[in-house]
Amino acid sequence: MEFNAKRVDDANAVITSTISTETVEQNIDKVAKQAAKTMDIQGFRKGKVPVSVVKQRYADKLREDAEGEAVRAILGDALKELEIANEDLVGEPQFAKFDKKEDGSIEIEIKVACKPNVDLGDYKSLVPAVELKEIEDKDVEERLNELAAQSAPLEKIKRKRMVREGDFAVIDFEGFVDGVAFAGGKGEQYPLEIGSGSFIPGFEEQIVGMKYEEQKDVTVTFPAEYQSKDLAGKEAVFKVTLHEIQEKVPAEINDEFAAKFLPGYDGEANVDALKEKIKEQMVAEQKGTYYRNELKPAYLDTLVNELNFSLPATVVDQEINFALNNKVRSMSEDEIKELQEDASKVETIRDELKEDAEKSVKATFIVDALAKAEGVEVNDQEVTQVIYYEAMQMGQNPQDVLKQYQEAGYLPAIKMSMIEDKVITKLLDEKLGN
Repeated sequence: MEFNAKRVDDANAVITSTISTETVEQNIDKVAKQAAKTMDIQGFRKGKVPVSVVKQRYADKLREDAEGEAVRAILGDALKELEIANEDLVGEPQFAKFDKKEDGSIEIEIKVACKPNVDLGDYKSLVPAVELKEIEDKDVEERLNELAAQSAPLEKIKRKRMVREGDFAVIDFEGFVDGVAFAGGKGEQYPLEIGSGSFIPGFEEQIVGMKYEEQKDVTVTFPAEYQSKDLAGKEAVFKVTLHEIQEKVPAEINDEFAAKFLPGYDGEANVDALKEKIKEQMVAEQKGTYYRNELKPAYLDTLVNELNFSLPATVVDQEINFALNNKVRSMSEDEIKELQEDASKVETIRDELKEDAEKSVKATFIVDALAKAEGVEVNDQEVTQVIYYEAMQMGQNPQDVLKQYQEAGYLPAIKMSMIEDKVITKLLDEKLGN
């Protein structure tokens, strides 16, 4: 079958052809004969259905299959001629044209995207300088004191007084909207930290000044964006009773205290050892934040600006569409209506989004090339472990979260993000060690 296949650039190709009527009819005959051998149609023995009956009953489906077979044959031969392997294809080939003519022939134009050839050059020379700040002793002492405060048990205050900022007020409460109690609005002996902002805005401030066993009506308004739509934006009255006030009494920082935070420590578990452990953690935290927020974005931006290679047009279009959809979600109804009435405004927005989309796609292929150059891989089990860990940290069911991510198609993006983190961290650590 005749076709014309040409590369537009290193990452894009176009295939054009005209599928003749004869080719489609021949394919229909072939598909019908194959189907007749396995079809079970009432009135005929299985495998003995006449081809003419198959053609009559399934004419539309047979033609669709026949046309599809012709397209696949053209695509396969064209990719061989272009020397593009299936594993180098990016996304599905896209039809730019599929025109059926009056004589039964079909004119097609297929756009194919493939992985570009990324020449990284001397990429290691572009890694930015790594300058970690020294963790000072006073910073370690401050973290140690925070640890003592956080781990301190709650104790009832020694003398009765009114509630003030920073106290833990042990309260009973029940909420009502329009005089009717609502689900989830009741609690007993609840230790509310005043000033934590954990309750509805305005609630904690009204607890300040309450006395032991005092009862009070606290009036607040649920935020408009509150998770429960039944309560969002509504005024509620909480009947509150204060039972007692508690406070955290920081533990004494000694070797016994240190030993609690050094289980299985290989050596003498004392305050000095705990300080050393805290310093190690602070160095790791600082490095992680420094890498993530400053060096990694800077390095990727440098590579994106320095390296030049072709980008798969279909992938860039997909990135633009993704960004466009996100932008539309944040628009008002009037703005969306304007777009619907004037298609040129949509194209204007797409043009505005194109540069960032190209940079994003370019960065993805650069990270892929870096990972190959550095021998960095992330397997599916590692991705699952990260999802499980984060889900447990958020108090969610890990299996449910994994299933949601799978169904939403998020796993490839999560994997690519992990690869990016791993390979650039490797390069930055090497720079730090030099």
